[in-house]
Amino acid sequence: MPDRGPGGPSGPRISVGRPSRRAKTLLMTVGALAVLAMLFVMFAGFWTDWLWYRSVRYTTVFTTTLWTKIGMFAVFGLLMAAAVGFNIWLAHRLRPPLSAMSLEQQSLDRYRMGIAPYKKWVLLGVTALVGLIAGASAAGQWRTWLMWVNAVPFGTADPQFGKDVAFYAFDLPWYRFLLSFGFAAAVLSLLAAGLVHYLYGGLRLTTPGARATSQATGHLSVLLGVFVALKAVAYWLDRYGLAVKSGDFKATDNWTGLRYVDANAYLPAKTILFFIAAICAVLFFATLWRRTWQLPVIGFGLMVLSAILIGGLYPAIVQKFQVQPNEQAKEAPYIKKNIDATRDAYDIDDAEVSNYSGESEASNEELRDAADTTASIRLLDPNVVSPSFQQLQQVRSYYQFPATLDVDRYATEDGEEQDTVVGLREININGITERNWINDHFKYTHGFGMVAGKGTEVASTGAPAFIEKNLPPEGELAEDGYEPRVYYGEKTMQYSIVGGPQKELDYIAGSEEKTYSYKGDSGVSLGNVANRAAYAVAFNEPQILYSGAIGEGSRILYNRTPKERVEAVAPWLTIDGDPYPAVVDGRIQWIVDAYTTTNQYPYSSRTTLGETTADALTDGQRAVIAQQNRVNYIRNSVKATVDAYSGEVKLYEWDTRDPMLKTRMKAFPGTVEPKSEISDSLVDHFRYPQDLFKVQRELLTRYHVTSASQFYSGSERWQVPDDPTQKGNAVPPYYLSMKMPDQEEQTFSLTTTFNPSGRETLGAFMAVNADARSDDYGTIRILKLPSNTTVSGPQQVQSRFNSDTDIANEINILRRGDSEVEYGNLLTVPLEGGLLYVEPVYVRGAGTNYPLLRKVLVTYGEETAFEDTLGEALNSVFGVEGSEEPPAEGEEPPAGEEDTTPPPAEGSGDATVQEALQDAQEAFEAGQEALGNQDWDAYGQAQQDLEDALERAAEAEQSAGGDGGSDNRNDEGRREE
Repeated sequence: MPDRGPGGPSGPRISVGRPSRRAKTLLMTVGALAVLAMLFVMFAGFWTDWLWYRSVRYTTVFTTTLWTKIGMFAVFGLLMAAAVGFNIWLAHRLRPPLSAMSLEQQSLDRYRMGIAPYKKWVLLGVTALVGLIAGASAAGQWRTWLMWVNAVPFGTADPQFGKDVAFYAFDLPWYRFLLSFGFAAAVLSLLAAGLVHYLYGGLRLTTPGARATSQATGHLSVLLGVFVALKAVAYWLDRYGLAVKSGDFKATDNWTGLRYVDANAYLPAKTILFFIAAICAVLFFATLWRRTWQLPVIGFGLMVLSAILIGGLYPAIVQKFQVQPNEQAKEAPYIKKNIDATRDAYDIDDAEVSNYSGESEASNEELRDAADTTASIRLLDPNVVSPSFQQLQQVRSYYQFPATLDVDRYATEDGEEQDTVVGLREININGITERNWINDHFKYTHGFGMVAGKGTEVASTGAPAFIEKNLPPEGELAEDGYEPRVYYGEKTMQYSIVGGPQKELDYIAGSEEKTYSYKGDSGVSLGNVANRAAYAVAFNEPQILYSGAIGEGSRILYNRTPKERVEAVAPWLTIDGDPYPAVVDGRIQWIVDAYTTTNQYPYSSRTTLGETTADALTDGQRAVIAQQNRVNYIRNSVKATVDAYSGEVKLYEWDTRDPMLKTRMKAFPGTVEPKSEISDSLVDHFRYPQDLFKVQRELLTRYHVTSASQFYSGSERWQVPDDPTQKGNAVPPYYLSMKMPDQEEQTFSLTTTFNPSGRETLGAFMAVNADARSDDYGTIRILKLPSNTTVSGPQQVQSRFNSDTDIANEINILRRGDSEVEYGNLLTVPLEGGLLYVEPVYVRGAGTNYPLLRKVLVTYGEETAFEDTLGEALNSVFGVEGSEEPPAEGEEPPAGEEDTTPPPAEGSGDATVQEALQDAQEAFEAGQEALGNQDWDAYGQAQQDLEDALERAAEAEQSAGGDGGSDNRNDEGRREE
């Protein structure tokens, strides 16, 4: 009968102690699903990485890296777990049978009793934990292992020990890792064993009698002996480490290699300490038989004392009393070793240094004629004119150009090659009128077409003279035909899903929207649910899983910038900060320079890539991607390409002698194609990379000197000048077709200037042959000016421009009406013994908001000119009367252009011109209003009216301006440059 309380019969008893079977099943199901979801999230990242590498056909990179990491994790994790676990087990096995009767042992009894039932689990837990940590740490050393096991000799021996450089670059880092792992295993084993011995009475801190049992003494002595033996090995490796040790030295920053005190004090000290440590280790091992720590402790104390006296005090004495009284003589042999190694490691040992007077004895007529043949003066500054490209060739707000354009070479209609400023019209999702998931990732998926302007010419309005323009593309490149769609670019950061049921916007012709569906095989297929689910998790976007816009043929494109694609398929390369596009065999190819580096080249001074490659133009987008930021060896060993349409990545061997590259090619076979596979049409667009050049010029500020005494005194040290228009930032190097004094023809070059240290005069001019087709490619030529030169440097030239009263008055005129004046690249050209400086001056009108070339500054010697055209400026500065041919026809405004209204020509009062410009302004305003109303018919008519008005303005200006009109920007003199 049910139990009744005093208040009457009780209700039914409810059991709350255990859940029902249904509840148990539900809980187990939910738990299992949660675990599966967590595992899938963890798996999604791995799976999408595998799919991406498979899509670019570089699965060997993924598998080699993965299996190497797994192998390192497993081997070293198990070794660490075995070492620590064995010593815990051994310490437990060697425990005394009975613990001493003391308060200390009584308190420990409670811990022993608490642990007793779980001893095996504690052992497994501790060993698993240390194994996981050690394995994870070792997995990060996968590059070190691959380089060691695939090492290729350099064929160059270091001057101190006679070992091949490969020993320092590949072997020594691996030995250091093994040594650090051994130290970690010894220390952890010693701590674990000591704790177990203490817990079970083998070690006694307060108990009367012996402090340790003989078993504990022997065990711990062996572990201490292992530790000291490893220290002996460390001392021996430290001897070789002196050859790659960096430190401060008066002669140079970031000194690397041995100095006098290293070779004559530290090196013998390390050798002596090696033998002392080895003897000390033997004494610890001997404790197994002697069962006393007396001798090992004495030996250890002797080792510590020796390390202080021999390793610290003795070198200080040598430095103080032998080196300092005559430092230059003592250090001279070691400085010479450093100079030779550094010049070899940075590939500057063949730099040709010649004296240059800085003054010319040629007549003005000879100088004027030479100015036309010495260099093709590039007036179109890729660092300034991007807004002009944007305004004149953007066409739609959802396109964009990079802030800094690129310089390449293309043939003219007559077959002559010319420097060309180029940029791709890339997609800009921030410019989409209506932002949503479909528009961002399905409709607006790609840019369209290359835009290119002549480097040495501009249109009559001061705008770029385009040889490739408009949408669809028109121009010299379009005539030959090329795939204009840009799915991969410098500014294409977002993922896109293409090729499925959702059509993409291709471009707009007039008022008609052209659609397109991607036909390439790039990206990863989303044709199955597993892939869609993985990417939904990886990109945190659930719509990828269920969206109807994804179907048969859909592919997801991501990792779309050239630098990140090359870095992903070649994680052992350092990537140049400035990829550039080129039209090659009907395709737009991004060309990416890549470097092999190390910081283990003996005696070569180190440099910091992030700092050395920074200049006035470096931003987050153009920063170098470095595997090692601190390096002392660099080679441009790989040229890579990324197809702008298909995303295909190809790596080409460029430096066939580089042992660093050969080692990587052994580690990742089949990833780098031989140099013979590079087509001639691709080599036509290869150039000497800027980041390598900036590293070399920084080293050459000191290492152009080969005399140890001069190097030590620092009397010949140079510095890279600041950008004249951006104080505090190094002047960037400039690409320019020119010829040095020993050259007979112009060569595409990369140039820079140097100041003497602490001064603003010109110390030297440096150029490297940047034309990859030339047998002279990579040759560095330096023109060294006399130490007492008064030739102006870039800052002084800019200051002269700014302080000239007549120039200042004209600049003020250009600035009227809220217009802004922008200075272009200050180009330096060696000319008949002197230096010619040329700087284009742009005006950003208040109504146009993009820069147009208005003036050209030129200086030579003490003469300065500020004229409308380059030809006029050269005539003025050399005092020569030159005839000007009629200007080239102005560029027709591009179809669909949003704003091409040029400011009125300075000093021009021609009414016809003004009327035409007024009509152009009205047409532009009408177009903007139609664009806002999305009235495409009206917008098309307005653009036609705008084009007609600008043509009338150009024709009227040519007929009225003659050969000296102030807005005549495109004279024959400039074309000849």
